[in-house]
Amino acid sequence: MRRRTADTGMTDIAAAAFAAVCFVLAPWAFVGDARPGLSWVMEGRWPIALPALACIAAGALALQGFRSARLRVALCAAGLMLFFGYGFWPGLFDGRPPLALGLGAATVGATLVWQGARALAAAGAFKADRWVATTTVSIFAAVLLFVFFPVVKALIAAFEDRNGALDLSLALARITANDIWATDCLYSERACGVVINTFWLGVLAGVFSTMLGLAFALLAQRGGLKNTKIFDALSILPIITPPFVIAMALVVLFGRTGVVTTFLDNYFNIPRSRWIYGLPGILIAQVLSQTPMSYLILRGALQGIAPSLEEAAQTLRAGRWLTFRTVTWPLMRPAVAASCLLGFVESLADFGNPVVLGGSFEVLSTKIYFAVAGAQHDPGRSAILAIILLALTLSAFWAQTVWLGKSSYVTVTGKGDNGVPPPLPVGVRRAAYGVVVPWVVLTIALYGVIMVGGFVTDIGRGAMTLTFRHFATGFAIERTPFGIFFSGSAWDSFFVTVTVAAIAAPITTVVGILTAYVLSRHNFIGRRAFEFVTMLAFAIPGTVIGVAYIAAFNVPPVELAGTGLILIICFVFRNMPVGVRAGIAALSQIDKSLDEASTTLGARTGTTVWRVTLPLLKHAIIATLVFSFVHAMTAVSAIVFLVTARYNMATAYIVNRVDAGEYPLAIAYSSLLIVFMLLVVVVIQFFVGERRLGRRGVAASPVNLGAR
Repeated sequence: MRRRTADTGMTDIAAAAFAAVCFVLAPWAFVGDARPGLSWVMEGRWPIALPALACIAAGALALQGFRSARLRVALCAAGLMLFFGYGFWPGLFDGRPPLALGLGAATVGATLVWQGARALAAAGAFKADRWVATTTVSIFAAVLLFVFFPVVKALIAAFEDRNGALDLSLALARITANDIWATDCLYSERACGVVINTFWLGVLAGVFSTMLGLAFALLAQRGGLKNTKIFDALSILPIITPPFVIAMALVVLFGRTGVVTTFLDNYFNIPRSRWIYGLPGILIAQVLSQTPMSYLILRGALQGIAPSLEEAAQTLRAGRWLTFRTVTWPLMRPAVAASCLLGFVESLADFGNPVVLGGSFEVLSTKIYFAVAGAQHDPGRSAILAIILLALTLSAFWAQTVWLGKSSYVTVTGKGDNGVPPPLPVGVRRAAYGVVVPWVVLTIALYGVIMVGGFVTDIGRGAMTLTFRHFATGFAIERTPFGIFFSGSAWDSFFVTVTVAAIAAPITTVVGILTAYVLSRHNFIGRRAFEFVTMLAFAIPGTVIGVAYIAAFNVPPVELAGTGLILIICFVFRNMPVGVRAGIAALSQIDKSLDEASTTLGARTGTTVWRVTLPLLKHAIIATLVFSFVHAMTAVSAIVFLVTARYNMATAYIVNRVDAGEYPLAIAYSSLLIVFMLLVVVVIQFFVGERRLGRRGVAASPVNLGAR
């Protein structure tokens, strides 16, 4: 015990020493004057040194172990209070303007958080598990800084007038406006309020995307198909496509002058209409976009179901339908609930599809955007709408909890299981094909439009002359005396987008899966608040996230606007909830006895997570990697306010081309992104592999034990 305490103390001392070196040598500010903290202290800004001194003192006391734990917690807490207190309110100390936090400041602050977490564990919190304490506290602190703080700062505007003064009567008038809550569409031909529209759109999108994803998962896992790799690639196409591109393809096919509309008018005398604009068009586009994520989640859940449970039901003379209804379906409830929840929340936050196909059908995301970026420019109204949107999301979480209840869904245990998954009931298989085949046909048609559109003069106007001019404009490469020069106008945005996505995706996966593990496997004070804060970014529309980041990080002390780092941070914490929900759904099927067995054999928590848990979470890892990378490549609303001329993103470039009327170039760029991201997804799946549970394939023929 003494040796472990000494080793732990030396680790804390080394961390404190590193923070002290950064304070002396590293730049304190991220932008502007890059002098180190010690230089600012010598100029008279002595409060900067107080957090560093608290960090050093906490490290020195670590050798005392449990006896100094509470004092170390107090020192770290005081250091953090001084750190942010001086950063946000320097007038309390010396009255000077705040400094932007940089590498030196970030190192001191991160070390205080890390030491405080370890001190809490030494004092008995988190069951004295340093790994759990460090992981939980570190993620919680990061989420507070990069999610809770900017959102709260943006939402404060809901209770302020245009001059920044508190006005509760104005806030009440905003939240009770008739265009928000009107229910006229339920009993007349007039439009409903934006909340009613958004709610029903979210419900329909969540249900239909889950149904389609389940049909794909059942056919891929239990349908007896010999090769599902093409199946997987086709099912994942919509998720690697910028959402407004799918909307544009739908307009080309089904718009008033669309290909299908023109064909039906010419040959069947079906009159032209604008049915694609409004609820039908948005719903189709959202279901196309969200089905692949549902498929990934539900297929992983199907793989986790032990075939021995279904074999036991058949042994008791249950037919295939009865077995599916009473055994297979109940065990999939966590994954189905997670899929519906993600579909609902993603529908609420979607901006690209409604802005193209919405017409007169208003939803919260577009209304918030135009309240901020439109001619009215009313941040207070956008904040009120964001609060309503958050309430809808929290209601969805509550409904999911009620549906799942306290039942157990464990299917992966430490026991061997080499059973054979039974084939699908005939009715279920036919129903699955009935919904999958039309989806596949529509998907092929949409992507045919996208792929052809970049190689013709102007597909939107019917000009189908073959040309490579659009690709040459965006992606020309020239050979010069100084080497290869990427002269196309789209190359800069492409390189920035790939770099940002490649950095953000693995970080998102690590943070999301670790958060899911902590939430699923450990109980601690503040757990509910921790889960709420981690899901907050997903509940807020991307437009509000972008505005919130500008409001929070455009001025000291955390001044990140105009840098590439703010894009990475935005994507990490925007997409992290997907990893959390996917990880929780997967962990709900893994028996805790596996963790307990590893601990009994002397493994620490970190070793158990690395050697036991993560290999069983490969599908959750794949889903998170794919989702986070693709959404970083295709995000629009979250980054439209964050991009700059130096750090431009592909989607921002495409939107600008659409605004300029250059649709063929936009479609050409989108088709290149689709091909690139498809290759990335294939590479990720190849290197990560599949979860192996020692099971055989689906039975070639049904087991007949007197099925009824």
